[in-house]
Amino acid sequence: MAHILIITTGGTITSVKEDTGFGLGPASSKIILEALKHIDNTNNYELKELFTLDSTNIQPEEWQKLASEINDNVNKFDGIIVTHGTDTMAYTTSILSFILQNPPLPIVFTGSQLPIYDPLTDAYSNLRYALCMAKSKIGGIFLAFNRKIILGCRAVKVRTSSFHAFESINSENVASIDARGLTINPKFINQQKEYLYKNQIETNVFLLKLTPNMDPAIIEVLLQHGIKGLIIEAYGAGGISFMRRNFLEYLKKLTNLNIPVCVCSQCLYEESNFNIYEVGKRALEIGVIEAFDMTSEACLTKLMWALGQTADLAQIKKYFRTNLVGEIKESR
Repeated sequence: MAHILIITTGGTITSVKEDTGFGLGPASSKIILEALKHIDNTNNYELKELFTLDSTNIQPEEWQKLASEINDNVNKFDGIIVTHGTDTMAYTTSILSFILQNPPLPIVFTGSQLPIYDPLTDAYSNLRYALCMAKSKIGGIFLAFNRKIILGCRAVKVRTSSFHAFESINSENVASIDARGLTINPKFINQQKEYLYKNQIETNVFLLKLTPNMDPAIIEVLLQHGIKGLIIEAYGAGGISFMRRNFLEYLKKLTNLNIPVCVCSQCLYEESNFNIYEVGKRALEIGVIEAFDMTSEACLTKLMWALGQTADLAQIKKYFRTNLVGEIKESR
């Protein structure tokens, strides 16, 4: 018999239909507990209703409270299931991957595209997948959706309404579910490393997507607002314009002020490589930090986490060259 903690945070899975759209019922999380008992009543379940929020309203303060709740329970259960709205779930699984490094048990996030009361809901199936992974004894932060188990720091929501809403970007799935049951990818069956809980984060980090018409003076506005770090979603393999609208002169100002500038690609798949083109090499020369094959969600949350640990730019660069939780292919 597995001892499973269920933490509910709201989201579509526990929403109810109202005249103004989907709303969140005050006692709806109990439906999750009943659903899991219906799926498999051989386990010992405990329920914790932490939030009742649309995930659009789940922000860094909720991340830290959720991380603290999980940390308080990592040695009390065999697995933890967190139900969460889909829209920001990838951000939550990414930041918790850095805050709760190498957890000794499976922590599995899931949700649904339709409320659990809907006859066509995907909630029951996703809960089944989450439960299977929660009983697997494989430590980590995971996202269970549509017969796939995805590493938390590699998950991205790529579809707004389809049941196959999430994909694992630049990484294999942790596990799949088919007629053979739950099949774990052997590369994710790791020797357990030391569990680290580091809940300090810096929230004043900005993500900027480059467009050809953008005025680089926007960086001055960000400086006036006291940003502590900047993520640039650059073109292709890592291009940043330096003709006419010269972003590099503004980014150099940030790095001279010891404000880290991390650059990922606007392309969803494959990694950035600043050594291919002049537009990338010039960026490296002024001290920007490559995000390699990280998702935007992982890049943003890793920088927030790194700045919570240190303000030293050299150490932050070291963090970004190091594969901490599977967010990049290998340490550089």
